Amino acid sequence: MGATAADAIDRGQRPSATTDQRRAARALQALNFFMADMQAGIGPFLGVFLQQRGWQTGPIGTVMTAGGIAGMAMTVPAGAFIDHTPHKRWVVVVTGICTVLASFLLLWSQSFAVVAGSQVATAIAGAAIGPAVAGITLGVVRQRGFNAQNGRNQAWNHAGNMVGAGLSGWLGWRFGMPAIFFLAAAFGVLAIASVLSIPERAIDHRAARGLEHHDQAQANGQAEGFRELLRQKPLMILAAALACFHLGNGAMLPLYGMAVVGMGKGDPAMFTATTVMVAQAVMIVASLVAMKLAQGRGYWLVLLVSFAALPLRGVLAGTFIEHWGVWPVQALDGIGAGLQSVAVPGLIACLLNGTGRVNVGQGAVMTVQGVGASLSPAIGGWLAQMLGYHATFLILGGFALVSLALWIGFAATLRPACAVGDRWP
Repeated sequence: MGATAADAIDRGQRPSATTDQRRAARALQALNFFMADMQAGIGPFLGVFLQQRGWQTGPIGTVMTAGGIAGMAMTVPAGAFIDHTPHKRWVVVVTGICTVLASFLLLWSQSFAVVAGSQVATAIAGAAIGPAVAGITLGVVRQRGFNAQNGRNQAWNHAGNMVGAGLSGWLGWRFGMPAIFFLAAAFGVLAIASVLSIPERAIDHRAARGLEHHDQAQANGQAEGFRELLRQKPLMILAAALACFHLGNGAMLPLYGMAVVGMGKGDPAMFTATTVMVAQAVMIVASLVAMKLAQGRGYWLVLLVSFAALPLRGVLAGTFIEHWGVWPVQALDGIGAGLQSVAVPGLIACLLNGTGRVNVGQGAVMTVQGVGASLSPAIGGWLAQMLGYHATFLILGGFALVSLALWIGFAATLRPACAVGDRWP
């Protein structure tokens, strides 16, 4: 058997010098490019799709929230499983198949039960794929390479989202909204092919769970993992700040698309595609900037800027419900989400290095932030139905002020913990 990246490190070689590691890094980038639909199904197109079929904003938000709650409940068990299993690639394969099948259910029926069931299945699959890809990445490049590789992964992921959204918009305009589901299936198949092209021997499964230089694994079991997480005060503050942020952010994109389309100011498929493409284009740049900024200044500043983007976004969205408003509103979404896509998993990997609970930690933080993200569509949908879109966007943007208060208020604790490299062996 050929040398693995782990063997190369043990002999003092750089992992990038090995064929397996280079092949795995390229495959990870391809996987991140194609996996967008595996994480969110048809994502922001769902609201417009259901709106065209007679659904109101309240029920649309409710089914989205049902999926969010299901995904939230599964993130910690999924992270624990990823820490334990040596079959991380097959987790991605199975979740990809389930997501594609769940999305096709929406073409078969738009009844409340079927739509809710589809969103639940998609959310459960999405809860597993995030920790799985983070674990594979950490297992391939180790702690020292994680910030850089994760930054590249996220740039490719945002590029895939942008290309997928552009194709979805064109296909939806040319052939109708159902064509978007077939594109999602094609991306899912390509994502599965990408993950299977990662050499299994390139993944060090001990490094993947944060035990790169530790001889004894922590005791297995979810309870032990929770106790380890609760001892990490910076991790708790991070999770709370993200929950408040996503409480406001989760509903912003689908509601803005529905607001503009509902007022007759944009084609349903093309405008929704534009909202995604603008945000994802900015996220490509933001993720690369985050990688460089974190390396030099640490993750605290990166996350501070990301939290500050949402209040301004809420003001702009509430003031300008126009076709052209997609550019500033979604550019700010790209800044916030792009910075977090690099900083959050990177910071968790640093904080939990040596615990053997890195992917449980990823899942736990996703669970807490999922409380906000899962409630956001229901709250936003009913607020829009009762108060109108303008007031709703201002309220949603205001939730991030709590995130800023937490992040600045605990800066003395957070800044040292957020310094990249402090926890490397």
